[in-house]
Amino acid sequence: MSAATATSGTVAGTYLTFQVANEEYGIEILKVREIIGMLPITPVPGSPAVMQGVVNLRGKVIPVLSMRNRFNLQPGEPHEHNVIIVVDAGDGGQIGLAVDRVREVANFTAADTEPPPTYGMSIDASMVAALGKSQNRIRILLDLAKVLVSV
Repeated sequence: MSAATATSGTVAGTYLTFQVANEEYGIEILKVREIIGMLPITPVPGSPAVMQGVVNLRGKVIPVLSMRNRFNLQPGEPHEHNVIIVVDAGDGGQIGLAVDRVREVANFTAADTEPPPTYGMSIDASMVAALGKSQNRIRILLDLAKVLVSV
């Protein structure tokens, strides 16, 4: 069984949750390769605004996306909790997602999730797979493939 299972518009599975600005998001844990501390990021001239640049990770060049830019948010002040989540890009490659902080690994059952609303979202609703409810909090569960589209 995969980390995410579609069941009548809901998404169940295990997610790595992280924070960007004041919101918590989650991505399927099976798509995550590793979490690394913030490394020096080299900007790439002519790249899309969402691409922060590239990092050298053990001799491999990994593109890094700013999740703040991807969600059309203002840049934040750098701090010691900033990390890069390295994920599978779907084409055999890897991409880093620069986030404000990692929160936890959380499990969501079908009963814990609801389809995203079509209005009032702080980010593009097409990137949202579901809203996950746990520990009296709501997390925005992302469709990683849609987050990485047109990047």
